[in-house]
Amino acid sequence: MKRFWLVLLSLGLVLAFSASAMAVDVKFSGSFYAAGIYLDKTSLVKDNNISTAFYHQRLRVETDFIVSPGLKLVTRFDAMERIWGGARSDVGTTADSQSAGTRAENQNIAFEWAYVEYASPIGIFQAGYNSDNTWGTVFGDSASGAPAGQISYMLPIKDFLVGAMIFKEGELSRTSVTPSTTTDTDKDKYILWGMYNINKDINVGLLYVYVRNAMDRAGVSPSNGSLTTFHVLEPYAKVKIGPVSVEAELDYAWGKTKAEDGVIGSDVDIQSLMAYVNAVADFGMVYAGGTFAYISGDDPNTKDKSESFLDGGMDWNPCLIMFNQDITYWAGAINGYAAGSAITSNSSPMSNAWFGQGKVGVRPIAPLDIMASLSYATADKKPAGVLNSLYGWEIDVTGTYKLTNNLSYMLGVGYLFTGDYYKGDNNANSVTNNYILINKLTLTF
Repeated sequence: MKRFWLVLLSLGLVLAFSASAMAVDVKFSGSFYAAGIYLDKTSLVKDNNISTAFYHQRLRVETDFIVSPGLKLVTRFDAMERIWGGARSDVGTTADSQSAGTRAENQNIAFEWAYVEYASPIGIFQAGYNSDNTWGTVFGDSASGAPAGQISYMLPIKDFLVGAMIFKEGELSRTSVTPSTTTDTDKDKYILWGMYNINKDINVGLLYVYVRNAMDRAGVSPSNGSLTTFHVLEPYAKVKIGPVSVEAELDYAWGKTKAEDGVIGSDVDIQSLMAYVNAVADFGMVYAGGTFAYISGDDPNTKDKSESFLDGGMDWNPCLIMFNQDITYWAGAINGYAAGSAITSNSSPMSNAWFGQGKVGVRPIAPLDIMASLSYATADKKPAGVLNSLYGWEIDVTGTYKLTNNLSYMLGVGYLFTGDYYKGDNNANSVTNNYILINKLTLTF
């Protein structure tokens, strides 16, 4: 009898595990990096010679639970995102700038994606938490930023791909978490987009965005309250002609922040523009190229307009120091002198800037890529009190070696010739140049 029950139990376990395996197929992908940074100056103020050096890491894992052909649940989490031996962040409720979780949660584990995808006969549907602010080129993108709850639809039509999306980027309606909040105080984003592959070497697209932000209405904001509505158009193109690859994007935003206090002249018009062109000629062992970017700045003389409404995004890191999201996130913004109540600061994402970069690279052997670049940046508009517009010049040299197909090591050095922008409101102030050393081991799987 004992033998009978043992056999029966074994058969039950086999059936249970077999049923689970047949119901869901699981696929994993992700990345891990460990990096070391030495930043010679944490401030651009002369004689404030405080440096910093530390190691940091992050594990990111994406999991696809394939329930049936065309139907899957997609999740992604970040884990152990912390500085080696560093202090842990205080527990709080404010979401991290790069996550749906708090910074403290990311230092242990925090889920960022959780959405269902259904490829139906009439198109592809997605619903749940997914990346926000991604489109066209890397310029202006923030896939590494905070995700958002969304519903999206995509329909392929031969060489066309069209879609529509609804995002819930902010919610202050009355819930068990926010029981005292007033009605209609959320932020919603609506998107229509289309892409067209003219041929294998030419891809173009156009995206339209409408945002209604009521999170600053009376009763929520400490001010008298306002309602912001704005539109954005984002055309882009990617072209490859022989060894030359060119990509370009233009973003234009317009709208209004309407005050609800009834005071005449307190409304603000939104008018913001940014443009980007990147070209690279690749001849195998040697490649060379250049990048141009422009983001309109806010004119302090036009109080009724907001011209600095767009930014370069968290994913676009053109330099090792200037406008680098990794430096901003891990080491903090690098500040200069004050201008009135504001502090001049080098941080990411890039905003209010004219930017140009030339670069050249060489691959002496297949696994090794060495690249050098020279970058220039200046402010489009000088903020109130700031006397100069030059952010500076930066020279960067990086070398990346592929140890295997999935493991690479990068070593880089950057030197910033600091511009007079960081003198703030006094030309007698002295600023200092800065440099960085970085090495990074990256595993992808």
